[in-house]
Amino acid sequence: MAARSIASLTISFGLVAIPVKLYSATQATAGISFNLLHKTCGSRLRQQYICQKEGVVVERADMVKGFEFAKDQYVTFTPEELKELEEEGTKTVEIAEFVPAESVDPIYYDKAYFLAPDKGGNKPYALLVESMRQTHRSAIGRWAARGKMYIVQLRAVEGGLVMQQLLYAPEVRTLGELEIPQTPVRDAELALAKQLIEQTSGERFDPGAYEDDVRKRVEAAVERKIEGKQIEVSPILPQTGGQVIDLMEALRASVRKAAAKAPSAAAPAVKAAAAARKPPRKAAAEASPATRAKAAKR
Repeated sequence: MAARSIASLTISFGLVAIPVKLYSATQATAGISFNLLHKTCGSRLRQQYICQKEGVVVERADMVKGFEFAKDQYVTFTPEELKELEEEGTKTVEIAEFVPAESVDPIYYDKAYFLAPDKGGNKPYALLVESMRQTHRSAIGRWAARGKMYIVQLRAVEGGLVMQQLLYAPEVRTLGELEIPQTPVRDAELALAKQLIEQTSGERFDPGAYEDDVRKRVEAAVERKIEGKQIEVSPILPQTGGQVIDLMEALRASVRKAAAKAPSAAAPAVKAAAAARKPPRKAAAEASPATRAKAAKR
């Protein structure tokens, strides 16, 4: 089934206007939704709003929106006032600057869209894509829609343009807010960790190699329920305290496991694991002459 455009836009690139069509790059099929039912009769439940002061059900016609500026103190807004505050949609993506493509941290990524050339936009569209690809830059711009102003990034990818809606700076938290201690890493541990990374590395990310196992289990359970079958429920096991892990031994075991999956890499993996092992307390060279003589007789 051919993709359906959800809007027509214009990319403003200097004095160049590029007509494009907007398409959703993702589809909401990852989750399976359930409805709330009355346990005794199986009927759907309806959500209601209860007034905390009077304890009565409030209909939508009697509701207003309010902003809490102090504890239990609100200023209210009418629908007309809120409409006045909205950003007027222009159907234009205004490019403000071009930045190195890798300079935008993916943590700012929100919703993604595909952009395809509209009628009369093939030439300028291709020019923009190729120029960004060769300069290794992406475009940062603004897009007004649905009453809001969005920051967007235009990325040149294989086949065309992706418009990535971005979060504003205040919407993204930083690691500086966390208390992460500075912990030294031993060379032996680092060597094994790097070895494990090399053994389990791929050339590129293949999203098709990963499946939503939870969704598959839920779909299978739904089918069993429709057929009148029961679902076996696992017993709830008591929780235990956190297990103390020997980091070096865990790394060695991981390397051995990865090597078993890739026989060709087994030899270097085993050698690296052996080299990284902690040396004995007394090396053979430090042993006494009597000890070495006794060892030789054996």
